[in-house]
Amino acid sequence: MSSRTLLSARWVIGHRDGAHVVHENGVVVIEGDSILHVGRDFDGEVAERIDYGQAVIAPGFIDLDALSDLDTTILGYDNTPAWRKGRVWPESYIAAGPREMYTPEELAFQKRHAFAQLIRNGITTALPIASLFYRAWGETVAEFEAAAEAAEDLGIRAYLGPAYRTGGQVTDTAGNIRAVYDEARGMQGLEEAADFARRIDGIAGGRIRAMFAPDRIETCTEGLLQRTAAIAAEMGAPVRQHCAQSPVELQLVREQHGCGPIEWLERIGALQKNWLLPHGIHASEAEFALIAGAGATLVHCPLVSARHGGMLRSFPKCRAMGINIGLGTDTFPPDMILNMQVGLMTARLAEGMEAIRSEAMFDAATLGGARALGRDDLGRLAPGAKADIAVIDLSRVLQGTDPVQSLMTSASGRDVRDVWIDGRRVMADRVIPGVDEAADAARAQAQFDRVIAQYPDRTVGHPPVAEIFTPSYKRIDGNE
Repeated sequence: MSSRTLLSARWVIGHRDGAHVVHENGVVVIEGDSILHVGRDFDGEVAERIDYGQAVIAPGFIDLDALSDLDTTILGYDNTPAWRKGRVWPESYIAAGPREMYTPEELAFQKRHAFAQLIRNGITTALPIASLFYRAWGETVAEFEAAAEAAEDLGIRAYLGPAYRTGGQVTDTAGNIRAVYDEARGMQGLEEAADFARRIDGIAGGRIRAMFAPDRIETCTEGLLQRTAAIAAEMGAPVRQHCAQSPVELQLVREQHGCGPIEWLERIGALQKNWLLPHGIHASEAEFALIAGAGATLVHCPLVSARHGGMLRSFPKCRAMGINIGLGTDTFPPDMILNMQVGLMTARLAEGMEAIRSEAMFDAATLGGARALGRDDLGRLAPGAKADIAVIDLSRVLQGTDPVQSLMTSASGRDVRDVWIDGRRVMADRVIPGVDEAADAARAQAQFDRVIAQYPDRTVGHPPVAEIFTPSYKRIDGNE
């Protein structure tokens, strides 16, 4: 009884009979690491009461594609094509030998910094994703050992596993992109990832679990994916495989295998229920049917897709086909509320105003993610579920008649006030214990600046930075 904490607010999003429900002027009671009670009142004794007032107490968001490095995709926002702007390895870079662009200490810091950013945005469960463009080949076990330490310290629920691949993209000076392979290196990366998975799965009281992260499908070979599927199935771990996300990917996969990426996964026997598939914006209707048939999860990342001119066509149709859809932020800021808002808008652009309502996106950010991970104790506030909670302040938000609709129209990640994970208050009034937000932001920016300075070395023709990234307007220096 002494461990019970009662939270109250204007709105509580609970869960009953398989669906979210809304309690106005509701309460949530936490006992240990779990939810004891959700409703309008509670008659039992509690050790502490916290009233959040004009706020919504919601299940914490589940981010199936959570950025865990410094988001260099923002450098390509107005700077294209990608192959000319250092987003694809030039042949000269390959000839010189790809290298790590970050130190081990920088990589460890990035994971911790990213986890803190996720918590600030109400994300309580995360599956990290990072770009391999800036790596010698794949992610390392050492950096994920550091990631596990950071996750345990900060309190986030995380599924961890270093990304690996058997191939990479290379461009010539004319923009012809091809794949280059190192099968042995990729298989070694998988075996190291598997060893890491077996060692860390279930640590930190079960908050840290294993996942497998083969990189983009056009840089993975059949043997790598089949071996991944076998090991992950044996462990019951999720596999995340980026596919159907770009025209270049489609071209390379068709050249190599004579079919689309999701069709190829199914053909080689890799497409299974535990597979999570970002982004799907270039998938065909037949490939969506394969995802539905396998019971796999489509990981929708609407913000990052829209930034690059893409959109899922369409969220309502995929739902109607029976596909489980979860969400991923995959960019900075990892604002899941903004992500849901963009997802709702692009779905309506694709199918019309009446094709989708706000709760469909909220379901994807919570229940869809939980279903993808095979967890009926996440993504909901119900007795027996894990006490993973996001408290979103609505006192400065123009509220309508419904809390979810208010989130979709007026709120942002900056309105997340408190976060609880596994019954632990990991952020209070936007302060995360042991994290100096300003100092970490400055450190991240310094790292980012050093990476930008290295771009000429890894860009076709090696132009200066000022030519790779052109400014929005003319820069005026001095007294000009």
